Amino acid sequence: MELPARLCGLWALLLCASVDAAPRETQPPVTNLSVSVENLCTVIWTWNPPEGASPNCSLWYFSHFGNNEGKQIALETHRSKEVPLNEKICLQVGSQCSTNESDNPSTLVEKCISPPEGDPESAVTELQCIWRNLNYMKCTWLPGRNTSPDTNYTLYYWHSSLGKILQCENIHREGQHISCSFTPTKVKDSSFDQNVQVMVKDNAGKIRPSFNIVPLDSHVQPDPPHIKRLFFQHGDLYVLGKKPQNFRSFCLSYQVEVNNSQTEMQYTLSGEESTCDHSKFEGNLEGTMCFRVPGVLPDTLSTVRMRVRTNNMCYEDDKLWSNWSPAMSIGKKTNPTLYISMLLIIPIIVAGAIIVLLLYLKRLKIIIFPPIPDPGKIFKEMFGDQNDDTLHWKKYDIYEKQTKEETDSVVLIENLKRTSQ
Repeated sequence: MELPARLCGLWALLLCASVDAAPRETQPPVTNLSVSVENLCTVIWTWNPPEGASPNCSLWYFSHFGNNEGKQIALETHRSKEVPLNEKICLQVGSQCSTNESDNPSTLVEKCISPPEGDPESAVTELQCIWRNLNYMKCTWLPGRNTSPDTNYTLYYWHSSLGKILQCENIHREGQHISCSFTPTKVKDSSFDQNVQVMVKDNAGKIRPSFNIVPLDSHVQPDPPHIKRLFFQHGDLYVLGKKPQNFRSFCLSYQVEVNNSQTEMQYTLSGEESTCDHSKFEGNLEGTMCFRVPGVLPDTLSTVRMRVRTNNMCYEDDKLWSNWSPAMSIGKKTNPTLYISMLLIIPIIVAGAIIVLLLYLKRLKIIIFPPIPDPGKIFKEMFGDQNDDTLHWKKYDIYEKQTKEETDSVVLIENLKRTSQ
């Protein structure tokens, strides 16, 4: 009895192996593939099982989007995807008898959905939304190229926690940008895998609608932190600040910047956790973060400010920093009287030095560069000038002699006249 039982078991194994090794036949394609849009950006494809499928085949459906993206093998006769409808999107579906991707599926059937009608140049550009401190979402955009300046825009948004599509009411202009703010919903941390669907169009229907999908686990910008206290201890600067609300402590990363006006140095400290021992400080430190900044001189004036962003532990986007907090200063402020006095005295000293230098410039030039004697000039002074003096004296003697003779003649004539009388 034992041997026939073994033979039967071996025969069953061989039969199963032959069945598995046999090539699977290709199934007919799916039927009635259709596509529709729900909400604002939820695209849904549905289809029916193929007609004339093998009764021994357990049908599975192989599908993927364009360029073989998002491959999937599932039992369901539908597939959905949240996608902005700014471009054409297509889905290809086929049937097969196993979950093996290498198995030959049926002929793939394709169904596409086109973007809304209208001039692409009229659609708004740079449509983006930021979730501010998990309180409200602010969306901004620029008008399209082929758009009238007086176009009235409307923004619609939808979220899975909402029962219907809602309209944003707070539209206003900020320079060239147009913005609108709304509260998406009160989302708990467990719902961060959901998205907000946004659409912007005009009231008259003249421009092409523009779409965007904002994940709730990204594009989050916290409010700036608040510096509560600065103090020095054991040669280090301690910064106590209040973290933004609505966030868990481990979901945020901080940056502390210290500027020293005298040494013109900048200290930057980044971290996700407090670097202080809270047991050393008194008071209630709940909701407070503390950072220790080494190397800051206490006898100089230092200015401190902080900013914060989300990190990868809770959110996908970790590059959106908050604004800087209001600056706070600590340290000894240098007396400006000394600097003002120096600014007044130094120009006076420099001006006096320049005047003295100009007055004694010629003398200094002679001392530094004494003149070289000219032999020709020396000989000229020795001989040429003496001859000139001799001639001068000779001319003077002749003139004096002539004058004396003329005077004697006049006196003689006067005496003769008197005698004759």
